[in-house]
Amino acid sequence: MEADVDGNSRLPLVYVRGFAGGTRGIDKAVDDPFYGFNEGSVHVRVGAHNQPLFHQFESPLLRLLREEGYELLVKGNQAAYLAEHTDIPANTVWIHRFYDRSATTWGGSPQEYQLEDAAADLLDLIDRLREKTGAPAVILVAHSMGGLICRCLLQKILPDRGRGADCVAKFFTYGTPHGGIAFDLGGGLLERIRDTLGIQGADIFGSRRMYEYLTPQALTDPDGPPEGWDARELPQGPGTLPVERVFCLVGTDPADYDVALGLSSKAVGPHSDGLVQIERAYVPGAHRAFVHRSHSGRYGMVNSEEGYQNLRRFLFGDTRIEASLVDLRLPADEDLVWQAEARLSVRGLPVVMHERLAAHWCPIQLDGQQASVSLATTFLSSGLRTDTDEPMRFILELRIISLRERRGILRLGDHLEHSADFADTLVIDVGTPEAGPGIWATWNSEIEGAIRDHRVAGAPRADEDPTPGRWVAHISLPASAAPLVGAGARLRLVATPWT
Repeated sequence: MEADVDGNSRLPLVYVRGFAGGTRGIDKAVDDPFYGFNEGSVHVRVGAHNQPLFHQFESPLLRLLREEGYELLVKGNQAAYLAEHTDIPANTVWIHRFYDRSATTWGGSPQEYQLEDAAADLLDLIDRLREKTGAPAVILVAHSMGGLICRCLLQKILPDRGRGADCVAKFFTYGTPHGGIAFDLGGGLLERIRDTLGIQGADIFGSRRMYEYLTPQALTDPDGPPEGWDARELPQGPGTLPVERVFCLVGTDPADYDVALGLSSKAVGPHSDGLVQIERAYVPGAHRAFVHRSHSGRYGMVNSEEGYQNLRRFLFGDTRIEASLVDLRLPADEDLVWQAEARLSVRGLPVVMHERLAAHWCPIQLDGQQASVSLATTFLSSGLRTDTDEPMRFILELRIISLRERRGILRLGDHLEHSADFADTLVIDVGTPEAGPGIWATWNSEIEGAIRDHRVAGAPRADEDPTPGRWVAHISLPASAAPLVGAGARLRLVATPWT
């Protein structure tokens, strides 16, 4: 069943592409009318033994048109159409064609690409869209460097002009190097060469240039970034975009990134999407999902079902769910390293929406005693249920793993590779806005038969938070887990409306 679409409630969506490199790459990029947002795929790793199976993903652009009621109003020239029309519907998709002025294929004298210019041009496009559509704000969807252009807009261009970020409603990034691009190889030498020579403009991924275009002029230190400056941080406060309106999709598959004959993924290292290291691919405090996808290519995250489903639900879902492990009390042993793995799937989808696995270099590191450990955040849409008589369902698979190390060396005497000290799956059903809030949750170990045949029964779990618009439930772990995590350890679910 498709969601009910009200075009009047949709905001204009602006896509901002990633880095094209030098002149040759820019010329190729501008030949694409949609800058890559129209690229789909037919290879998806959903088969047994990790073998590719045929799955036709049409592209995020086509899916937004077909499933969310968006329109394309290019009409031969996007800029000319905007200039010639005074009344444009808000439920439209636009491409920020910032590379056009730097291409050689149009004749004339191409201009040198500058990220700050691209961000300023983005503001001009946003202002035109708000004027022509009457929409209060736009949605920004960006891949890779495109996310840095958007952040330059939010953190430098708008403040320098004395404006707030209310022109942007939500911001979604695919594989953006929010913390820059660094390499496992070279001990920092490769980064210094890149940032000194600025080869094909790649110094934009180094800390000094990032500081320049992510800092308002009034706050810029001419000596460069201060000690401890973190490029990933999105400033908060009056006039800024709240970090909860940001979603970062993080790729964890470097093996399928074949740019430069695979040299990029080898240089960046295995804990990456092949170009951006995992810990540099998100804004602290923003919502994020980890997917086993590469930075781009046929197994890339933009042209993937995983990417689109996270995008769609973040933009248009009506319920946000946050899952955390709380009151954890692990056995005290200084030689033990504790990790958690989490996988989240939504009923009716052919892909895993979020997975943090040790095999993908992104497990959740656990301390001996923690008040709260975030496992996952997901967004649900009541309009996307296949059966309107059923609540919204998703499952959260949780595994807790211990590794015995001494001085950083794994001790193999009692080690069983990939074995979990605790493993179970929580089946979670969430009430819909029309039926009223409520959460039902049952561990798979307590369900007889297949999960697909499980039906909720009885009243939902009691709401433990009297705050209006916030629904909280704590789920005890199975009794078998108590000796491992402590008798008080629970899984906390927080449901809030999402618009």
